[in-house]
Amino acid sequence: MDIGELLSFKPEATPKRSHEDDEDYSPERPSRQEEKNKRLKRIAQAKESAEFAKPEEPIPLTGVAAALLDPELTEEERLNILKYVESEEAEGDVLDEQGLKKLLLVFEKKNLKNQELRIKYSDNPVKFMDSEVDLHSVIQELKAVATVPDLYPVLVELNGIPSLLELLNHPNSDIAVAIVDLLQELTDVDILGESSDGAEVLIEALRKQQVTALLVQNLDRLNEQVKEEADGVHNTLSIIENLTEMNNDIVAEAAEQGLLSWILKRLKQKPPYDANKLYCSEILSILIQTNYENKLMLGDLGIDILLQQLAFYKKHDPASTEEQEYMENLFNCMCSALMAKENREKFLKGEGLQLMNLMLREKKMSRNGSLKVLDHAMSGPDGRENCNKFVDILGLRTIFPLFMKTPKKNKRLLSADAHEEHVCAVIASMLRNCKGAQRQRLLSKFTENDHEKVDRLLELHLKYLEKVEAVDREIDQQPRDEDIDENEEAENNYLKRLTGGLFTLQMIDYIILEISATAESIKSRVLQILNLRGASMKTIRNIMREYAGNLGDDGDADWKEQEESHILSLVDRF
Repeated sequence: MDIGELLSFKPEATPKRSHEDDEDYSPERPSRQEEKNKRLKRIAQAKESAEFAKPEEPIPLTGVAAALLDPELTEEERLNILKYVESEEAEGDVLDEQGLKKLLLVFEKKNLKNQELRIKYSDNPVKFMDSEVDLHSVIQELKAVATVPDLYPVLVELNGIPSLLELLNHPNSDIAVAIVDLLQELTDVDILGESSDGAEVLIEALRKQQVTALLVQNLDRLNEQVKEEADGVHNTLSIIENLTEMNNDIVAEAAEQGLLSWILKRLKQKPPYDANKLYCSEILSILIQTNYENKLMLGDLGIDILLQQLAFYKKHDPASTEEQEYMENLFNCMCSALMAKENREKFLKGEGLQLMNLMLREKKMSRNGSLKVLDHAMSGPDGRENCNKFVDILGLRTIFPLFMKTPKKNKRLLSADAHEEHVCAVIASMLRNCKGAQRQRLLSKFTENDHEKVDRLLELHLKYLEKVEAVDREIDQQPRDEDIDENEEAENNYLKRLTGGLFTLQMIDYIILEISATAESIKSRVLQILNLRGASMKTIRNIMREYAGNLGDDGDADWKEQEESHILSLVDRF
């Protein structure tokens, strides 16, 4: 067979198999002509039975459809009609004041019926089980209120809040969890943001009923081995987060009403990490970040608990990004706690310094957090005892290798700049606070190995000076904002310079001044490197004068004045 025959070849058409229901069905195979005749016959019948004729008159359009197709309408008018229709359709499903009143009435009836049956048949749960299912269903229906925050004042006015919160103590934990779920939706920040009046009324009503105390009481009985109850714990923490975001006063109330102690107790539970522990660490951070009284409460209840939880990460890296976030939250909580003087003493007694020092040596992910904690524990006049103790536990052997060489990116979570900032701040704090033998041991580090640490110090000085000069050029080029006065603009620019590298540069130059005042060989080495690199002593003096004039809030007014005069005397001697 040649190529032409191949191309022109067509297979025989397979005839359709006849079915027994067909009138002309024959078990014998029909011929091709017969098949064709049958097919034509069926087509003819189908045409006869089908109604292809169009209606004589088109169906007239009415209502909105007719209005939209009116050729005289402008595009804007057509869009307005569409918007009106959409809003009208939506309003049909939205709960109104009358609907809320009916729903609350049904809720109260179901609740009352359940209470009566529980009392009457206390020994026979089967008798009150149906009423409990009905109560659970109506609680789910009440979630519709969360879609209309403008109705929150009505909910409060009808005493709905006390009735709902009362069910947090219901013997059936499923009902309590359903109430928590409802409260979580009612207090959602996005929903509260839609109605400021509704949000304010709801939050005040919840505070009046001491909602946090009731939630904590319910938390104590929930079994997190049951998924629904574990979700209930998560939603409870979500309610607290929502309320604190809307009203900062709740931060103090929540701690006083037992939430802080419950969180610390929850953190102690095994395993070392789970999803609710992560959420607990986030809420703990919110509670102590801005409230000094809560910091003190944490010191009384749980500095040791935080140290115990962090100790797990001395030899173990987090197994997931979520667990890593949990570990970082614990370190941040410790840093916040150490801003209170009383907690630094507890940290010292709890051997927190020893733990942080071991973490730095282990080279695990926890090294980054421990460096931040050391910075907070040793800064300012309140860090004096911690600074001396750190030298006693051979901390200099740990901190100076990190000063000499910033770890590679895969071995640290902090950026190189953040790492160098914390290391320099720790060394500066030790030079400021250490006395006697500890200070001598610290200063001797800068003269050993042919002043290699002085060389490193000047290398860092030049690096951060360049960063600050780049920020200064950027500030000079930006247009002036007419809406703010000169003082505010100067403050904003100073903060921008601090975050752009000035703070680290101030710490480096403070170290240079301190060590240069103690040994002539160090000062000579500093001058030699500055001359070699075309840098100036005048720059260091200007930076430190600016630093002396902008000392932070650490310590009291006497300490501030004393520190300022000390820095200025170092500048004059330099």
